[in-house]
Amino acid sequence: MNYTHLGRTGLKVSRIALGTMNFGELTDEAASFRIMDEALGAGINFFDTADVYGGPQSPDMEKGYGISEEIIGRWLAQDGSRRGRIVLATKVYQPMDTGPNDKYLSAYHIRRACEASLKRLKTDHIDLYQMHHVDRATPWEEIWQAMEQLIREGKITYVGSSNFAGWDIATAQCTAAARHLLGLASEQSLYNLTQRTIELEVIPALRYFGIGLIPWSPIGMGLLGGVLGNKIAKGRRATPNLQQRITRLRPQLEAYEALCDELGETPSDVALAWLLHNPAVTSTICGPRTVEQLQQNLHALTLKLSEETLAKLDEIWPGPGGEAPKAYAW
Repeated sequence: MNYTHLGRTGLKVSRIALGTMNFGELTDEAASFRIMDEALGAGINFFDTADVYGGPQSPDMEKGYGISEEIIGRWLAQDGSRRGRIVLATKVYQPMDTGPNDKYLSAYHIRRACEASLKRLKTDHIDLYQMHHVDRATPWEEIWQAMEQLIREGKITYVGSSNFAGWDIATAQCTAAARHLLGLASEQSLYNLTQRTIELEVIPALRYFGIGLIPWSPIGMGLLGGVLGNKIAKGRRATPNLQQRITRLRPQLEAYEALCDELGETPSDVALAWLLHNPAVTSTICGPRTVEQLQQNLHALTLKLSEETLAKLDEIWPGPGGEAPKAYAW
C-alpha cells in the first residue's frame, strides 16, 4: 500500500480510502465486517463514513441513518487494536432528526452531532471531522469556534470539508487563519473523468492552501465501470438518470471502453488510476459492496498510465479547459 500526507498535515493516509456509504443499506453487517477486515489487511488505513450513511439519508423516511457508523463501531469493538491502526473520518451537516436544529453547521448541532457519532463509532475521538456541505447561513466564526472546542476536548483532531466551492475554501481558511487555526486539512469533492468542474477553481484553491483532495464517486456512479459491457446497465443502478447519461455520453463511453480494452484493463481501474496520477489527489474514495470489488480496486494502485494514454483520456473526457481564469480569459 502507498501512503501520502493528508494535505499539508503530518498525517499519512492510504492512497485508497474505504468508503462505507453502502454499509447497512446495500451491504449487510457481516459483509461489511469482511470488507473492513480485507481493507485493513491490505494496508488501507483511511476509513470514511458519515453520520447519515446507512439508510435513506433522510429522517423523514424509514430510519436508517447512522447505521454505517454503528457497524464500524461494532467492528472496532471486536479488536481493541483496530482503532489505532486506522484514520477514522466522518461527517456532519445532514439532517439527523426532524427538529430545526438537527442539521447544518450551527455550533449547537456540531457539538451534538459529534457526540452522537462518537457514541455510534464506539470511540473517544474522530481523526478527521468533515463538514458534509457548506452552510452559508452560519458564520465561519461560529463554525470554527465549535470545531476548536472539539479539538481542545480531544474529540476531533483534523477538520475537513466536502462539496465546497473554491471561494468557500478560501473563506474558511482566511477565517481559520485569523483564529490561528490549521483550518481545513482536506476537501472531498465530486471528481472523475466525466465530472471535472473542480479543475477550474477548487483544485487551484486546494493547492494554494495546502489542502488534500479526496475525490468521491471516482467511477461516476458506475458510468465508468464498464457500463456498456456489463450488468450495470440493467442492474440496480439502471436508474432513469443513469440511462439518460448513457444515451447522452454513448460515443464517449464507447471510445473509453475501447481504450480500456486496448490497455487490457477494466474501465473502473483506469478511472481510479487516472485520479491517482493527479498530484492534487491525496486519496480516492472507493465504496465496495463486496470483498471482491475491494480487491479489484486495489489493482489501480499499481496501474501506470502512459502520457499517451492520459492524453487520449483527455480527448475522450475533456475537462473545463484548464484552471480559472485562463480557461475562459487571457
